[in-house]
Amino acid sequence: MNKRVKFDFDIRFTNGGGIRGEDFRLDIAGDDISDKELADYIVADMRLLMVGETHILNKEIITEPHKRKPINTGGQSYLVDLSHTIEDGLVTYKGLPAPIICDYLSREDSAKFYDGDTTFQIGKIEMVTNTGTYIDCPFYRYADGKDLSEVPLERFADLDAVVIRVPYTQSLAVTADMLRNHEIRNRAVLVHTGWDTHWNTPVYYENHPYLTEDAAIYLRDCAVQLVGIDSHNIDNTQGRTRPVHSILLGAEILIVEHLCNLSLLPEDGFTFSAVPPKFKGAGTFPVRAMARLSK
Repeated sequence: MNKRVKFDFDIRFTNGGGIRGEDFRLDIAGDDISDKELADYIVADMRLLMVGETHILNKEIITEPHKRKPINTGGQSYLVDLSHTIEDGLVTYKGLPAPIICDYLSREDSAKFYDGDTTFQIGKIEMVTNTGTYIDCPFYRYADGKDLSEVPLERFADLDAVVIRVPYTQSLAVTADMLRNHEIRNRAVLVHTGWDTHWNTPVYYENHPYLTEDAAIYLRDCAVQLVGIDSHNIDNTQGRTRPVHSILLGAEILIVEHLCNLSLLPEDGFTFSAVPPKFKGAGTFPVRAMARLSK
């Protein structure tokens, strides 16, 4: 969280005139920011009206201590992406097939259906539902549990959330005692271990951080809404039992695995969303997990 952006800007107004700035410096969350996000921030922060063309010039990302809170690129809030990218051949879980992402109708083949240079691409995806960053619903563990189509939408989106940090360098086992002294009731609890730094490497699949059975019982008894982790599995995969999945999903507490970028979040004061498609007969599916932070 020590990245800043230095830039010039030129903003034109639709009713004439404009405003320019040189050598501005702003704090950013993450390692980069798009020109559009910068322009949106300037417009919102300066409360500009009748804005037309915007130009960001001479942009440079620099390493420098932050001078203010991370910038708000949406006027009232901004989003942090907590999902891994899914691409053709990605291995999420050893033993499960990697996704196949390809053309069903290529741009070249579509050209014969349209005039001029108009083309389209229709994609085809073949994958197991446990791919990338995904959410588990009760049906994943229990035949009579709610599937993706039966869980209410409000259980997936805009959940009041908290981050609990348990670095994997200190302990792979996340116990109940490590989760105490936090306000967690009716919230999404995101466990930040830092294991996502090993994503898509052989290390990621072995000896990963996990929650213990007593941690799952504690979270269930505290009536949390959802539990997420930036690790390979929320359970210890060394054995053949999965007590954390059984306890949490048995209580209709949703689970999100393979999160990332939790280091960019504060410990409190944000909402969490992880919304899957509305599939009948499926208990888990990839999500675009995200946090919404206030300015």
